[in-house]
Amino acid sequence: MLEPAYQVDVVIVGAGIAGLSAAHRLTSAGVTTAVLEAAPYVGGRMSTEKIDGFRLDRIGQLLSTSYPELRLTPGLDELTVRRFAPGVLLHRDGRTHRVLPPAAGGSARGARGALHAVRALASVPRSTAATPGRAGTPVGGAVDQARLGAALGRLAATPLNRLLARPELPAGLALARRGVPARTIDGFLRPLLAALLCDPELTTSSRCADLALRAFASGRLCVPEGGAEMLPELLARSLPPDTVRTGVRVTSVSTTSVTTAEHGEIRCRAVLLATDARAAAELLPGLRVPDFHPVTVVHHTADEPAAAFPAGSSLLLDADRGGPVAHTAVLSNVDPSRAPAGRALISSTVLGPPPQDVDTAVRIHLARLYGTSTRRWETLAVHHTPEAVPAMRPPHDLRRPVRLLAGLYVCGDHRDTSTVQGALHSAHRAAAAVLADLGAAGPMHRADPAPTLPRAA
Repeated sequence: MLEPAYQVDVVIVGAGIAGLSAAHRLTSAGVTTAVLEAAPYVGGRMSTEKIDGFRLDRIGQLLSTSYPELRLTPGLDELTVRRFAPGVLLHRDGRTHRVLPPAAGGSARGARGALHAVRALASVPRSTAATPGRAGTPVGGAVDQARLGAALGRLAATPLNRLLARPELPAGLALARRGVPARTIDGFLRPLLAALLCDPELTTSSRCADLALRAFASGRLCVPEGGAEMLPELLARSLPPDTVRTGVRVTSVSTTSVTTAEHGEIRCRAVLLATDARAAAELLPGLRVPDFHPVTVVHHTADEPAAAFPAGSSLLLDADRGGPVAHTAVLSNVDPSRAPAGRALISSTVLGPPPQDVDTAVRIHLARLYGTSTRRWETLAVHHTPEAVPAMRPPHDLRRPVRLLAGLYVCGDHRDTSTVQGALHSAHRAAAAVLADLGAAGPMHRADPAPTLPRAA
C-alpha cells in the first residue's frame, strides 16, 4: 500500500500516447514520474484486438510520415510504419480513380515545382476497376486538377505560423470561398478529409483541415506495423521500470496530490491529466468537453489472398457516399503482420451513427467498392466507439492551454488537433510547462527515496 507521503515529482493520470510521451520527456530530465491508468492496459483508444492471428485496430487512425512528433518523441525510435500506396483511390460514378498528391514543397520551387504538382494530378484518373461507369475524374477537368495540385503544393510549402493565421471558417465553406469547384470538394476533398478527420460533413475548422491536407501533400499515409497499440506499447516499454501502473483509478486531483480508489493518496509536486476529454472534465469540473465524431470499424477476412485485390495497398475512398463505408483498405497488403499468411484482412470505417445492421450494410457497400462478392467473407469484429475523435469545429484553439495552474496540467488530442500528431504535440507542450515550473534542468535532488508503487495489473 502507498503511504500518503511525498512520493514522486509528477503523477500523470492516463497511459495513452499523450501521457506516456510526456512521461518520457519528464524522466529524461531526471523528474521522477508515475503514470496511473485505470484500464488494465495502456494505450486508451489506440488499442488492437487479436483474434486468430489477426490484429484489429478499434479505431484505425491513419498516420502520416510527415507528422513531426513521430520523429521527435523519445521512445518511438523503434516504431516501424507501413505506408499506403501514394495518394488514394477514389470510387466515383462506378469507376475507381487514383489521385496523387503533389511533390512536397513544389510551389516553393517556382514554376517547375508547380508544374510537377499539376502533372501529378493531371495524369489521372487511372481506372483500376472493371465496373462500368461514366468517364471523367472525381476532381473535375484539367484546369480544376491544375488548381488543386497548385493549392496542395502551396499548403505543403506554407510555414505553419502563416497557415494558422488564415481566417477560420468551417472547412466546407472555406473551400468553396477559395473558389474550389463543388465537384472537386465532393469528389476528392470531402472523402479525403473524412478519412483524415472523421468529419464527412466538413464542419471542422478550416485551419485544422488545412493542416490535414498539408500533411497529406507533404508525406504518405501510413499505419504502425503490428497495429495501433504499438505506439503506446513502445512508449511504455522504454520507460524506467515500474513507471506505469495499470488498474489504478484516480478519483480526485489537486496541485500536490492525487487520490486513488485502490491506494489512497499519492503526494507529488505536480499532476498532469492525460486522459480523454470527458474523463479529464470529471476530475476537473469546468474543463471543456467537445463534441465527438463516432467511428465504427468493421474487419473482414476473405479466402482470396491479399494480392488478389485490385486495390492493392491503397486507401479506397467512396466519393459517391453510396453506403455507410467512408474508406476501406486491404490492410494486410499494407501491413502483412496484421493477418496470418495467406489470409486477407479488409478493414472498413463507418463514420457517424452506424446503420442498424451495420455488417450487412457494409458488405453490400464493399461489394460495389471492390467489385467482388462479399458473401463468403468472414466478419472478424465490429468495433463501435461513440466518442472516438474530438470534433474541431470553429472557433477551435489549436493550442489550448496545457497549464491550468502551477502544479496542474492537462494534455491530449482535445488540447491540440484530434490526431496522433496533436496528442503527441500537446504532451510535448505539457512536459515543457511542467519542467519550466519545476525548474528541472537535470536530475532533481530528493530528500527521501520514492517508495515502491504498486505493480502493473
